Amino acid sequence: MSTATTPDAKELAPVSTESLAALLVTGERPPRPSALSASLTFGWRAMLKIKHVPEQLFDVTAFPIMMVLMYTYLFGGALAGSPKEYIQFLLPGIMVMSVVMITMYTGISVNTDIEKGVFDRFRSLPIWRPSTMVGYLLGDALRYTIASLVMLTVGLILGYRPDGGVAGVLAGIALLVVFSFAFSWIWTMFGLLLRTEKSVMGVSMMVMFPLTFLSNIFVDPKTMPGWLQAFVNNSPITHLSSAVRELMAGDWPADEIAWSLGWAGLFVLVFGPITMRLYNRK
Repeated sequence: MSTATTPDAKELAPVSTESLAALLVTGERPPRPSALSASLTFGWRAMLKIKHVPEQLFDVTAFPIMMVLMYTYLFGGALAGSPKEYIQFLLPGIMVMSVVMITMYTGISVNTDIEKGVFDRFRSLPIWRPSTMVGYLLGDALRYTIASLVMLTVGLILGYRPDGGVAGVLAGIALLVVFSFAFSWIWTMFGLLLRTEKSVMGVSMMVMFPLTFLSNIFVDPKTMPGWLQAFVNNSPITHLSSAVRELMAGDWPADEIAWSLGWAGLFVLVFGPITMRLYNRK
C-alpha cells in the first residue's frame, strides 16, 4: 500500500515546484484576499472549531435552558403570580442576559490562541489585519443565534406567546446579535490585554454581573430606589432588553432601538481600535 502512494506524491512534487518557480520568475502573485473574504474565512475557522469540539456548544444550549427554567420557576410566582404570567415579561430579558454573558467566551478563545502561538502565524499572512478578530466575532454570532433560538423554543414550551409574530421575534433576535457582536470587542481587548484565560474570565464576570443584573431584565425599574433607577434606566442592557421585549410584543420602539444601536456603534468605535493596537503589538 505504501509503495503505491509514494510514487504519486513524488510525481506531484515537481509540478508544484515548477508552478512556484514560474510565479517567482514572472513576478505574479496570488490575488490578495479582500477584507470580507479573509473575515469570512476566519469565521469559518471558528465554526470548524465548534465542529471538532462540540462541547463548545454547551454554553449556548444547556446554559440558556437552565437560565430560563431556573428564573421562571424561581421568581414567577412571587413577581407575577405564576410562572406562565412571568415568562411573558422575562423571556426577552433573560434571552438578552444569557446571550450577552456568552460574549465573554470570545475573549477567552482569543487568549487561548495567543498562548498557543496561532496568532504569530496569522500576523505573517498578507491579509487585512482585523480579519482575524472579525472572523472570531462572526463565528460567535452563529453561537448567539443558536442560544437565542434555544431559549425561544423553551419559552414557547413554557407558555410564552410573542404578539409580534415571526417578524417581531426575528427583529428582536437580529438586534440582539448585532449588539452582542459589537459588545464582544470588549472581550477581545481583554483577551489580548490579560495574560491568562482565568484572568479574562474573572474580569469578564466582574463586569457582566452588575451590568446585567442592574437592569430591567427581571423587574420593572419603577420598583427600584430613585438613585438606582438613574443607573438602570441608562444602562445599555436596559435599552437592549426593552427594545427586544417590545419588538417581540409587536411594537416598534424607535428610541430603544436607536439607543441599542448607538451603544453597539460606540463599543466598536472605542474597543475595535484598541483591540487592533494590542493585536499589532502583541
